[in-house]
Amino acid sequence: MFNFAEQVALVTGGAAVQQYGRLDCAFNNAGIEGVQAHVANLAPDAWRGTIDINLTGVYRCLHFEARVMREQRRGAIVNCASILGVVGFANSSAYTAAKHGVVGLTKTVAIELGKEGVRVNAVYPAFIDTPMLERAGLTTDPVMRATMEALHPIGRLGQSHEVADAVLWLCSSQSTFVTGHALLVDGGYVAQ
Repeated sequence: MFNFAEQVALVTGGAAVQQYGRLDCAFNNAGIEGVQAHVANLAPDAWRGTIDINLTGVYRCLHFEARVMREQRRGAIVNCASILGVVGFANSSAYTAAKHGVVGLTKTVAIELGKEGVRVNAVYPAFIDTPMLERAGLTTDPVMRATMEALHPIGRLGQSHEVADAVLWLCSSQSTFVTGHALLVDGGYVAQ
């Protein structure tokens, strides 16, 4: 079955290879918030939908990228996990399971590709001020926003550019001895 995540991997990675002759780095940022529900009330279709995008989507990108980069004998891949790839969070079982899976997948693929010159890492963002949080009502209500900000010792939500900076570092020549690592970009959330 050919789905959206597979199309994205082929189009974006394939276009890079077609235009530039290689794929030097990739950021696999597959993610939806999924349905928020107690595991006893979470419908199997809601579970599958979240896992398919948040975990299987990352696998599909890796599958394409690994084939290209191992042939080149170099490259850097960064997968987007989440702080919920480290800790649990009530009413988010599918999202949390998927993001834990992304971390395990990252470590495994880093081992598989390490001797072939390809580095694979992940980032663990905390609550980042994005449309995803807005859709969930976490940033539009002032009381809820203050509650979310207070979850981070730094006292605010993260910004997209802060995650992008971490990804760029992991893709850069400044991190050539870093692989199989998941970098927290969390304003201290997990330190508590």
